[in-house]
This record gives sequence, structure tokens and C-alpha cells, in this order.
Amino acid sequence: MLEAASPSLPVLDLQLGEAEFEFLRAVVEENAGIVLGPSKRQLIQGRLGRRVRELRLGSFEEYCERVREAGPEELVALINAITTNVTSFFRESHHFESLAEYMLPEAMERNAAAKKIRIWSAGCSSGEEPYSIAMVAAERVPAEKHWDLKILATDIDTDIVNSAAQGVFPLERMESVSEGRRRRWFCKGVGAQSGFARVRPQLASMIAFVQLNLLADWPMRGPFDVIFCRNVMIYFDSHMRDRILHRFAALLADGGYLCLGHSESIQSHEHGLRLVGRSIYQKTGARAHVG
Repeated sequence: MLEAASPSLPVLDLQLGEAEFEFLRAVVEENAGIVLGPSKRQLIQGRLGRRVRELRLGSFEEYCERVREAGPEELVALINAITTNVTSFFRESHHFESLAEYMLPEAMERNAAAKKIRIWSAGCSSGEEPYSIAMVAAERVPAEKHWDLKILATDIDTDIVNSAAQGVFPLERMESVSEGRRRRWFCKGVGAQSGFARVRPQLASMIAFVQLNLLADWPMRGPFDVIFCRNVMIYFDSHMRDRILHRFAALLADGGYLCLGHSESIQSHEHGLRLVGRSIYQKTGARAHVG
């Protein structure tokens, strides 16, 4: 259903001037590491226009003043508005096939004594990626063996992280989930929730959703057996990408895996990683998977 425009918001012909655009793109790059080229001007104008109206401001110039004066709260709202959150269940399916085929079995072998597996979904967006990981993991790792398997799901957008943690999805967004998995891992809504499905508690309990800026401090220590960071690096410049990749490599277990997006490629040898599959990199260790 299309959401009707709120009559309480003023109708303004908002135009994003060059000076305001340069200011906003600099703020976003400095605080989120997201690089917005000149072609993104209309995108920013569209996404921030509603925020300007919500604040009952008359122009983007006034909004820039609000960003300068309001402190971190408005900065969060700005980044939330700019961040792109487009994803789907089992997107780039070869990553999930590889997770089941060799990433999880190798993690079980590597961690046989500790019986602990850790996976990170960095840039989790609205939650489809970590829930897809959880479905594969729950199906592949024997429950009767009592493995301690946890998935960390992070994103810079506070609103989207809170929404993902609810685990509720419209049925039309679940077309890529098989009927068997829908029955096993989701509860279909009734009444007011008709047309929606909620993740079952067994699956939801595997995932911790946390807001995290990849350019800020990382509280986790690792090691992670698998890190998914797909279609995130494209927003960073080369210096930022290198910095983040070094940090990923440092947190990966020897022999652990990093999954990137299909359009992202790296000089893997510079980070102690080797390409072993389609956008799949393995941290160099004593025993390496050969794809």
C-alpha cells in the first residue's frame, strides 16, 4: 500500500544548492566514510527533503545550519536518511551455498574443542542477510552437538537495525525463501499482521543486532569464522577500503572467510587474503580451501 503524504508536513519546492550539497557530502564522508559524487546531488535532495519538512525548515540552507548546531542526534538522522538499504533473502546465492558446503564444516573442524562459531554480517541492512546466514547455519550445524553459534549483525543506520531486529517481513519480500524454509523458520501473520511473517525465536536468538559505524571503534575482538560485507565497500574511497579490509583480516580466524559484493574486488594479497571463489576471500592460514 502506498503511504499517503502527511498533511501536517509543509509542501515546499526544496532545491539543494551547490554550497549546501558540498557541505552535506563532506559531513557524510567525514562521519560515515560514504563518498557521494556529484551525480548523487538529486539523490540527497530527494532523501533529505522529507527530513527538512519534518523539522519545519524552509530550505536546505536552514537544514545545514541545523546540522552544524544540533550535534550528534541530527548527524545520525542525516546518515540514516542517506544510507541505502537494498537487499533480499539469499541475495548472491553462491555465498550461502559456499557457507553450507565448506565454510561452516571447516569452522566446525577448526573449532572442534571450543565448539564455538562466530559470523559477522557487516552492513546487515534490513536483516535479510543475517537471517539467511542463520537459516543456513541452523540447518548445517548439528543442534544436538550444542554448538555455541552466534551471528553479529551491524549497520550504520540505527533505524534499519532496530527494524531488522524485529524480524518481521512482508510476504512479497520472501519470494527467494523456499516454501520449506518459510514453514520451518517463519510464523505467518494473521489478522492485523496478515501479509507479514515473523522469524521464529529459535532463529532470532542466534543474531545480535548492533548499530556500528565501520570507521569508528569496533568493540568486538573476534576471531570470526566468516565475515559478510557485501556492497558496502563501494561507498568508500580506496584509503578507507584498505583500512577496513586490514581490520577485517585481523579479526578473521586463520582459514576464515570474507564475502564481498559481486561488484567489489580487492588486492587480496595485500591484506593476507586469497581469492578462493566468486567474491570469496580466505585468510591465509596453515590450511587453505581450494575452490
